[in-house]
Amino acid sequence: MNRNNGCTKISIIGAGSVGATTAYALTLSGLANELVLVDMNKEKAEGEALDLNHGAAFIDPVKIKAGDYCDTKDSDIVIVTAGVAQKPGETRIELVNKNIKIFESIIPEAAKYSPESILLIVSNPVDILSCKAYELSGFPKERVIGSGTVLDSSRLKYEISKRLNTDPRDVQTYIMGEHGDTEFPVWSLTNIQGIKLEEYAKNQNYKFDDKIKSKIHKNVINAAYEVINKKGATNYAIASAVNRIVKAILGNEKSVLPISTLLDGYYGINDIYLSVPTIVGRNGSEKTLKVLLQENEIKELKVSANTLKKVLEDSLPKDTRKIV
Repeated sequence: MNRNNGCTKISIIGAGSVGATTAYALTLSGLANELVLVDMNKEKAEGEALDLNHGAAFIDPVKIKAGDYCDTKDSDIVIVTAGVAQKPGETRIELVNKNIKIFESIIPEAAKYSPESILLIVSNPVDILSCKAYELSGFPKERVIGSGTVLDSSRLKYEISKRLNTDPRDVQTYIMGEHGDTEFPVWSLTNIQGIKLEEYAKNQNYKFDDKIKSKIHKNVINAAYEVINKKGATNYAIASAVNRIVKAILGNEKSVLPISTLLDGYYGINDIYLSVPTIVGRNGSEKTLKVLLQENEIKELKVSANTLKKVLEDSLPKDTRKIV
């Protein structure tokens, strides 16, 4: 980290809605000294960089430019948001083959110019594409991570907090598994600043029963679909989530975040990227935490893993398919 004379350089591949909003969030947070935007549509990237630079008088100093892959050289973090965007009614998984092809051109270039960087994958389906980025980059697994369910967990905290009339930052919980339709809330670990969820709800005269939990789970799964249907894309909340991950990396915080990371023997799950509570620091994914799950939650995690493995296998050419 900070290989550029003590300065922090972040590159964003993809200057669409998510990439541009992520760049904006990063400029406001002051986390980068240099920010590079790369996009196939060079004029779009140049326009976004120009717009961001026009706010220079209101933010901490940061050098912002649009460029090519060579301009990303020696980045500390490369954030990948490029890919075909999710359309109304389309699942993240349905994007897989289109975006794998895009990644086959992006990742080798990013890795070539920033061989010591951390790759932070945001494009969907993020778990599958994190797997492909790991394969294509040749990087160690801790330096290839996905944004995972950091956003989904925030959505869950919001859903809980608005029912209990409490600060969402006081809600301790996770969404685990796929960033997608098989994700699940870990109700067994959910608490409000150490107070069990049901106990806190009782004190608030709120009946937090299975029907409410099911409704919340459904709302979290459908959250992105609802936003996309109403405004065409999600961008603000995911940019905030990415900013949070970057902050944890650059600050070597050792924060516990449910990023997507390569699992190795996690409840018997191997060789697939999924979101689980992970210590995030300067090296990226520093350690996955094997939290105590109930039997039904372990089953749901394995459903996520098997679903993604099947998608990954089906995405391979017929003559190279194998069990992964």
